Amino acid sequence: MLKKTLLLSLALGGILLGQPARAAQTIPTTPEPGTVKIALEPWLGYGQWYVAQQKGFFAKEGLKDVQIISFQEDKDLNAAMAGGQVNVACVSTNTAMAMVAAGLPLKAVLLMDFSNTADAILSKDSVTSIKQLKGMKVAYEEGSTSDVLLHYALAQAGMPFSDITKVPMPAADAGSALLAGRVPVAVTYEPYISAALASGQGYHRLFTAGVDPGLISDVLIVPDSMIKNDPGQVEALIRSWQDAITYYNAHVKEGRTIIAQAVGSDLASLNTAFDGVTYYTVPAAREAFNGSFRDKTFGDVLKAATAAGLVTGTVTPAQVLDSRFLDAAK
Repeated sequence: MLKKTLLLSLALGGILLGQPARAAQTIPTTPEPGTVKIALEPWLGYGQWYVAQQKGFFAKEGLKDVQIISFQEDKDLNAAMAGGQVNVACVSTNTAMAMVAAGLPLKAVLLMDFSNTADAILSKDSVTSIKQLKGMKVAYEEGSTSDVLLHYALAQAGMPFSDITKVPMPAADAGSALLAGRVPVAVTYEPYISAALASGQGYHRLFTAGVDPGLISDVLIVPDSMIKNDPGQVEALIRSWQDAITYYNAHVKEGRTIIAQAVGSDLASLNTAFDGVTYYTVPAAREAFNGSFRDKTFGDVLKAATAAGLVTGTVTPAQVLDSRFLDAAK
């Protein structure tokens, strides 16, 4: 996801220029004019943005033009940021760490979700332990959360990564490769997990992200230039997320239907998948950014991402997490 050349292109991208200090800043309650483009992938954890869009919460919070742009792979999303095609993005925590460690001027301003059983290593039911993966072909997306989860699982089992045969491909394709019999093991996320489990071919979750809650988690990243020049837009996005979650919690079936359609699936096949995701309200995200996520989860993710080679420099919570917008949204 974060090859050195891509990181350099991001660093040179116009949208990420400027590194304002973390000085006291008055955050306006009215967003600045202009288009906000949110980059994301078809992942349930990002689904509240679709709820906000369909139920008019962006407009309610003063954002007149919000565009949600979906990508199938991390590399394409990152390239869109480099080219200035989007100005905020939904990424995994380890991706935000890697970007900051590489010197990119941006911050994570919102904790959106934890994946519990919605990121998993899938295998035939006959495979009951990670140790049985030795010598097997494993499909997974390099540089992604799947990479982090696979490295973590192998490390927990005391196995070197060289014990498996790598079959790199997008996470969206890994489940298809599994069902087609091209690989016996795949690392992927919802809705692709549910599709594999519903196939009747005898697959199960061999290992899930819930083993270490927060290992697979997602944040909203914003360039420092936007924090400096358009803080009202950032704050309005935070409020829109809370509006969406409030609505979702009161209208779960409708909210899940909106999200399922947005990620290209249907509610019937995803109902159990939603149960594997924890959405964070703004108050919960604020508490986490100023507490357990900052003090424990951040370190766990950093250790796993470093072991996977996705984070290659030193990075601290203070460099990545910016809670000022969460603090203001009270």
